[in-house]
Amino acid sequence: MKPELSFLLNDQEVKLTEVGASDTLLDYLRVARRLTGTKEGCAEGDCGACTVLLGRLTESGLIYEPINACIRFLASCHACHIVTVEHLSGPDGGLHPIQKAMVQHHGSQCGFCTPGIVMSLYGLWMSNPQAGASDIEVALQGNLCRCTGYEPIVKAALAAGAEGGQAQDALTVERESVAARLQQMRQGRVELTKGGERAIIPADVDDLAAVLEENPKAIIVAGATDVGLWVTKFLRDISPAVFIGHLMKDVTVTDGEIRLGAGVTYSEAAPLIRQHIPAVHDYLLRIGGWQVRNMGTIGANIANGSPIGDTPPLLIALGARIVLRKGETRRDVALEDFFIEYGKQDRAPGEFVEEVIIPLQPEAKLAAYKISKRRDSDITSVAAGFHVTVENGMITDARIAFGGMAGIPKRAAQAEAALIGQPFAAPAFEAAAMAVAQDFEPLSDWRASADYRRAVAGNLFRRFWLEQSEPDLPVRLKYAVGE
Repeated sequence: MKPELSFLLNDQEVKLTEVGASDTLLDYLRVARRLTGTKEGCAEGDCGACTVLLGRLTESGLIYEPINACIRFLASCHACHIVTVEHLSGPDGGLHPIQKAMVQHHGSQCGFCTPGIVMSLYGLWMSNPQAGASDIEVALQGNLCRCTGYEPIVKAALAAGAEGGQAQDALTVERESVAARLQQMRQGRVELTKGGERAIIPADVDDLAAVLEENPKAIIVAGATDVGLWVTKFLRDISPAVFIGHLMKDVTVTDGEIRLGAGVTYSEAAPLIRQHIPAVHDYLLRIGGWQVRNMGTIGANIANGSPIGDTPPLLIALGARIVLRKGETRRDVALEDFFIEYGKQDRAPGEFVEEVIIPLQPEAKLAAYKISKRRDSDITSVAAGFHVTVENGMITDARIAFGGMAGIPKRAAQAEAALIGQPFAAPAFEAAAMAVAQDFEPLSDWRASADYRRAVAGNLFRRFWLEQSEPDLPVRLKYAVGE
């Protein structure tokens, strides 16, 4: 165990001994280091003005991803490389190709959001040199700009991609040496204190189990896309906090299932979903913006227990299970049984989600839906996962789960019963659309009224039928990322 946080900031190594659980990366950059190109806009990971690149070690090497500094806790940056907009200029102080293109194509007006946009485009420029307009639009989901209308920004990104130069970029040239420096920092548990706050960074998963046995009431922080708001919006005390975003990244795929470590992020899961469950790939791209998907984890979205969490309805529909661990003891729980009532899950103090198991059933008809006020980077009003099995024209099984319709993510038992045993035809889905009203008594809030939620739930059955019966019917916009 060591009481020292170590990371790289641009071209400097940083070592800190006094770090609080609630200290954010944004405050450190702006206040302690005066790197004011990183802005505070929303303080909730929504606008992207605070975007920086975070380099982290993976099994495939060092990768760089845009993240929101406003809700990223400083303690979670241990053994990482933080890159701010100030680091983009060359040795002669000249502009980076991304910055040049933004100037040439008039991609900046008031300029407040520009540094964050530049950093998102920088991350895309490095990771996808052949990015097309759809890729750029997805990369900018988490960057709000009220001035430009985005068209000149997209043109700038396309121009920078066409110019190339990634092989000569500093983050490419120095990648091996940076990776070696970060690897040296990843040794042992780190415990930090400041002003009575405690932050703990376990060395590995076994150490995490030990930490939680010692501190069963500690707040577990993975991507901080929710816990970050506890601090920035509600000023909650999260100490002691255990930071686990670097753990449980294992992925195993067999013919029958996908096993995801609970620390796998949405971005890390996306290629697997696209390959093995392509019907729901678009849904994953509706979860937050790119920055949020680079931080948020599948396991934490489950453990959080929110009734409007994006992944549980889909995962319940797919028949997913989770592995819960306390010390050396593990237990396998059906995901639908994990949620008991609002604010209560089947998880004991000191127990944590270690793994998510998703059965693969390629013969099933699948869909996932997210209804929100804004298409991109918005919180769900209603979410749904559909899993319907058809044999010889008859519906033999149906698993339909909703979020936002009750105090927990929950299956629509009456609607399922209306489908099973019926011909795969419009009348069955019309009956299910009427029956779903018996499954839920939704609440009204600022996101949606109860009547709206009931109407949406019924209409999603009709939409599912239209999509399945007429695949070419343009009932939804689709992202064509990478195509």
